[in-house]
Amino acid sequence: MSIQITYLSDVLCIWAYVAEARLDELRKEYGDAIELEYRFIPLFGANRYRIGEGWKDRGGYAGYGEHVRKTAAEFEHVSVSERVWSEVAPTTSAVAHEMLCGARLLVQEGVIDGARHDNLGGRTLFEEAIWKVRSAFFQQARDISRRDVVLDVLHRASLPTSAIEAKVQSGEAMAEACRDIELRDQYKVEGSPTYYLNQGRQKLYGNVGYRVVSANLRELLERPGNRASWC
Repeated sequence: MSIQITYLSDVLCIWAYVAEARLDELRKEYGDAIELEYRFIPLFGANRYRIGEGWKDRGGYAGYGEHVRKTAAEFEHVSVSERVWSEVAPTTSAVAHEMLCGARLLVQEGVIDGARHDNLGGRTLFEEAIWKVRSAFFQQARDISRRDVVLDVLHRASLPTSAIEAKVQSGEAMAEACRDIELRDQYKVEGSPTYYLNQGRQKLYGNVGYRVVSANLRELLERPGNRASWC
């Protein structure tokens, strides 16, 4: 028996960037006992409004960038470039999400290898690509709202960019991105990142510690089916 985790996040979300290490640890601890499904929600879909206007009384993009760096400073395993948001401010996360949705389709079709690789720390090629897109922005201050930038990142992650572009051109990738938004609404997801477990009986949202996620999984694995714990 395996437990499916639907993981919903935005590639520009600092908390999802921080939480990548928790996903790595889940794969390491639980292996084939869990199945991770990745969905993308456009929390940062329109940054002119979310940050440009939302933070105009708190320093605008520069103020938001400082907030992000202070948040990241609390975690030793991540780093954030000084140029993030102050000099390099992506207009949207939707471009990266669309292309990643195209890549996800190719995994489902068997075009992209879906196996986990030891040389990638136990990640699949697709999981590694998600991490590369996040780190391209946060670590390297690359503008991942630009299609050419995202394609370069995916190419460097050994994904077939021509096939991904074909999914974008056909509209299939956009349809997948729209489906992710529908699922966000159906699941009543409040933000990024969110772990959606047990048909929605458990939703863990935001900066949730690893032990909390692990405890929820262990309970599901030790009590399969619809049996409820009295505690």
